[in-house]
Amino acid sequence: MPLIVHSQPPLPRRVTIIGVGLIGGSFALAMRRAVPDICVTGVDRDEINLATARHLGVLDQVVQDVASAVAEAELVLLAVPVRQLAAVLSQVWATLPAGAVVTDVGSTKASVWQAAQATMGASLARFVPGHPIAGAEQSGVRAARADLFQGCSVVLTPTSVCDEQARGVVQQCWEACGAKVELMSVQRHDAIFGVVSHLPHLLSFALVYDIATRVDAASFFRFAAGGFRDFTRIAASNPEMWRDISLANRTVLLSEIERYREQLDLLTELLQQEDESGLESFFKVARQARRNWNDTQ
Repeated sequence: MPLIVHSQPPLPRRVTIIGVGLIGGSFALAMRRAVPDICVTGVDRDEINLATARHLGVLDQVVQDVASAVAEAELVLLAVPVRQLAAVLSQVWATLPAGAVVTDVGSTKASVWQAAQATMGASLARFVPGHPIAGAEQSGVRAARADLFQGCSVVLTPTSVCDEQARGVVQQCWEACGAKVELMSVQRHDAIFGVVSHLPHLLSFALVYDIATRVDAASFFRFAAGGFRDFTRIAASNPEMWRDISLANRTVLLSEIERYREQLDLLTELLQQEDESGLESFFKVARQARRNWNDTQ
C-alpha cells in the first residue's frame, strides 16, 4: 500500500495587518521573505506611520477602514493595544471572508479571549490567540525588522473551540518567520508572563519614575552606569501598550507585586539585622538560578 503524504496548505498570499508598528511591520517583512508573491494590506490610526510603512516597502497597500482592509484577506493579524481589540474585532468580523483566519499578538490572552467571545459569534473557531516573545524598546514601523522573530518563541493559546486548520495556518506562518511555536492555555500564559515579562516592566518603570521625580534627578542619571542601564532598558517601552497590558493582566500582577513585596520585606529585615550570611545566601540562590537560566539560552 503506497505511503500517503499529507502536505501542508500553502501560506496565505493576502495578509492584512491592523496596527503596523514594530511587531506588525516585522511580521509583514518576515512573511515577504517567505512568500515572494504576497500582498500585504496595512491599517493604522496613524496616517504618517502608514505612509512610512508604504514607503519602506513593508506594505503593498494602505487602508484606514478596517472592514475594507479585511474583505479579501486570507489572514488577519491584529497588532493593536490589547484594550482596543474588542472594538477592532467587531469591525473585522463584519466583512471577513469565509475561511479567513484571524490572530493577534497581544501580551495578555484572557482579556483578548473574552473580547473575541463577545464579538465573534459563530466565527470564533477561526480566531487563534497568539503572542510572539520578541520586541525592542523602539516602537513604530521604522524599527521593524524581517529577522525580529528568528529563533524566538511564539506562544499560541488556542481554545477547545479553535479550528485545527486555522491553528495550523497561524503556526505555519510564524514558523515561516523563523519562530518556534509553543502551545499553552490562556490562563497559563497570563500567569507565566505576568511574572517574567509584565512584572519586570512595572519594576523598571517604577525605579526610573522614582529617580525622575526627585529634585536632583539629573545627578542620579549622570552617574548611572551599566547595571542601571540593563535593569531599566525596558522602561523605554511604549507607555500606552504597557498601560493596557498592566490593566488587562491586573489580577495576576496584583498577586505578583505582593509576592515581590514579601522578598523586599525579607531583604529589609536582613539589612536591619545586618545578617551577612542571610544576605549572602539570598544572593547565592538568585545568582545560581540566573546562571542556570542563562546556560539554557
